[in-house]
Amino acid sequence: QVQLVESGGGLVQAGGSLRLSCAASGRTFSRYAMGWFRQAPGKEREFVAAIRWSGGRTYYGDPVKGRFTISRDNANNTVYLQMNSLKPEDTAVYYCARTNAMSGFALKSWYDLWGQGTQVTVSS
Repeated sequence: QVQLVESGGGLVQAGGSLRLSCAASGRTFSRYAMGWFRQAPGKEREFVAAIRWSGGRTYYGDPVKGRFTISRDNANNTVYLQMNSLKPEDTAVYYCARTNAMSGFALKSWYDLWGQGTQVTVSS
């Protein structure tokens, strides 16, 4: 059974950095685009970033552009989210997810497999 497992969350001060990882089981990881979403208490799940299967194209939500970087290592079935210049409003549970889509990566409904999430808390 294919699973996605996030790690790397934690507590960090504003202006700090964290790197999230998402490890995927199964042999077909490299065939899928991967995305990161986040959900703060009382808010909708929000698109953060996505990367095509080859890693050649990346996409970002407006709130994180210029601060976050998504990357992937297909040999190790892992996708990363490097988060720099963190702000208190970045506090949320961060989820990775898998999609077969070729576009519309910001749409939650395109993703068919989700991880359990990892908490990121940014203190002011």
